Amino acid sequence: MDSARLKASWARVVAFGAPVPGFFYARLFLAYPQLRELFPVSMAAQQDRLVAALGRIVSTVDDGAAVAPIAAQLGRDHRKFAVRPEHYPMVGEALLATLEYFLGEDWTPELASDWAAAYTLVAEAMVDAAARADHVSPAWWEAEVIQHERRGLDVAVLQILPRTRYEFRPGQSVAVQTTLRPRVWRFYSPANARRDDGTIELHVKAVPGGQVSGSLVNGIQVGDVLALGAPVGTGLTLDPLSGRDLLLLAGGTGLAPLKAVVEQVAHSGTARRTSLFVGARTATDLYDLPSLDRIASAFPWLTVVPALSHDPWHAAERGAVVDVALRHGWWRDCDVYVCGSNEMVVATLDRLRQAGIPESQIHSEDFDADPYPLPPATGVGALGGPADSDTREVRTI
Repeated sequence: MDSARLKASWARVVAFGAPVPGFFYARLFLAYPQLRELFPVSMAAQQDRLVAALGRIVSTVDDGAAVAPIAAQLGRDHRKFAVRPEHYPMVGEALLATLEYFLGEDWTPELASDWAAAYTLVAEAMVDAAARADHVSPAWWEAEVIQHERRGLDVAVLQILPRTRYEFRPGQSVAVQTTLRPRVWRFYSPANARRDDGTIELHVKAVPGGQVSGSLVNGIQVGDVLALGAPVGTGLTLDPLSGRDLLLLAGGTGLAPLKAVVEQVAHSGTARRTSLFVGARTATDLYDLPSLDRIASAFPWLTVVPALSHDPWHAAERGAVVDVALRHGWWRDCDVYVCGSNEMVVATLDRLRQAGIPESQIHSEDFDADPYPLPPATGVGALGGPADSDTREVRTI
């Protein structure tokens, strides 16, 4: 298998853009119409995921140590889409047909053999990982909505109760599906550490065009049941080997995983000095400030500072959350965790580097740049790439 040849051919195919996934899915559904039911009704958001998933796998196919955990996580996570072993040859056939179509005369027998071998390697790893996972965990967990609280026009805080034990680490993300939008999964981060009663708090912001976020904010009711994928991501989980003080920078509902980290510190008994800066546009966007103030009043090691970028009338400090934080102190000896919209995260990381914060002490979960942070990886769309979030303002898992 010539990995350089694989990568070069894939680069040529990707250059064709949107027609590539369009051709792939048309070929797949025409040949195997029974697979259509594995996908959401609207394929608009699904198609780009194929390119992300294949590109990630092809880019590491020559590194067995790297591609093996990626393929294994994909296999485990695809269980929640009801993907079965017999589906993989169908997908492989459509993939090879797509490559042949776009590469034209460049599609040689040797290249076809390389691609078939690479796909077989990945597919076998996925099938094997899924089979092993079936013995230790369900494909998804059911969780009942036990409380739904509106926090303004477009934000809701949900309390949900999994029907069976659900383990996660503070800072991780969870893929969520509602029966109001079947086969569409979106990522949310629990806003709490593990509770004795097993409940999980989710912060959801309805965004324009967001099928799941709109349903969870405006349509879901107490008593409804959600499906949860396995917890994913490690970028925002605490480093167990570090005892540094913490600087947490949150934007919008990116607050959720950082609030969970605060609870983890509180439960640990270590009392690490923690400074949580919560950024928002206006005072109404500080949807969880009363709860944060209650936590801060109970723990002297915690400081909560709200920062508003577009509200001249509120007493909170003005400016981007990172700028407010940098005005407050010297953070080079801290572990820094950042969560918010893609734009907020990118800009914040750049400012932190400019301020001299060591790269090794800066933490974020960038699912768009790396769809499969390991271990474990994020959830994925059926037979494609990551099920991108339309809710958590981060990149969601």
